[in-house]
Amino acid sequence: MKKLILSLFLAPFAALAQQTPAVIPLWEKGAPGFENRRNEPEQAKDWWVKNIHNPSITVYLPPKDKANGTAVIVCPGGGHNQLVITSEGKDAAEYLNSIGVTAFVLKYRLTREPNSPYKLETHVREDAHRAIRLVRNRASEWGIDTSRVGMLGFSAGGETVALVAYVSGKGDPTAPDTIDRLSGKPSFQMLIYPGPLYIPGTVPSDAPPAFALVANEDPCCAGPVVDLLRKYREAKVSIEVHIYAKGNHGFNMGKRTPLKTLQTWPQRMADWMLDAGYLENKSK
Repeated sequence: MKKLILSLFLAPFAALAQQTPAVIPLWEKGAPGFENRRNEPEQAKDWWVKNIHNPSITVYLPPKDKANGTAVIVCPGGGHNQLVITSEGKDAAEYLNSIGVTAFVLKYRLTREPNSPYKLETHVREDAHRAIRLVRNRASEWGIDTSRVGMLGFSAGGETVALVAYVSGKGDPTAPDTIDRLSGKPSFQMLIYPGPLYIPGTVPSDAPPAFALVANEDPCCAGPVVDLLRKYREAKVSIEVHIYAKGNHGFNMGKRTPLKTLQTWPQRMADWMLDAGYLENKSK
């Protein structure tokens, strides 16, 4: 009887432990050229994390009965000097789980911290490519369709997505690390008040389909989203854009804004994913 009571007492804690998201470093021995820094501790408080020298993905799995085979790598914003890891990472991942999507929150290296040795076009791009390749490499383990691995970027995270969305991302078939043999280009991209950097002069014809959302009064990001829309239209590549009258910048997943329109913006993203076929479970 005592064993039964103990088992019943411990069961909720065991279930909670099983739900704790796994954190997987992008490179087993640390980022190339910076392996000696992989054990440096991150700094975190409340909603942010910084001092990232061992880039990683945190795995958020949807309920098995909802999983549809689509994966999204979430890139939080933070101006490249911190990551808004809760409201633009964890919250986004949990919402994606609720619609059957397997989510991975990317902790990429920060280039604007004091004395940072990293560069956007080199190391942040390297992190983004590697995250996509790692997810594709372990797709069977997570029940993922390798042709449906997209990215969701907020603010500076949108710039991180742009670093890999408009280049080939082709893997090296002779690479000793099998992960590096796979494509590092996203299948689709979703951009929430994305930063202005790395929008190409011309959108290539093989650019991933895009969803973008921004407030018209956003001083940094409304103009670039309109510019991206024009270039996608010129390239005849699929894009959907939502421009809200109010909201400024940094409304996250809509949980903290008084604006009714922004409180429900994630549903617009889900609608787009549904119409594009990304929420269809092809295994059934």
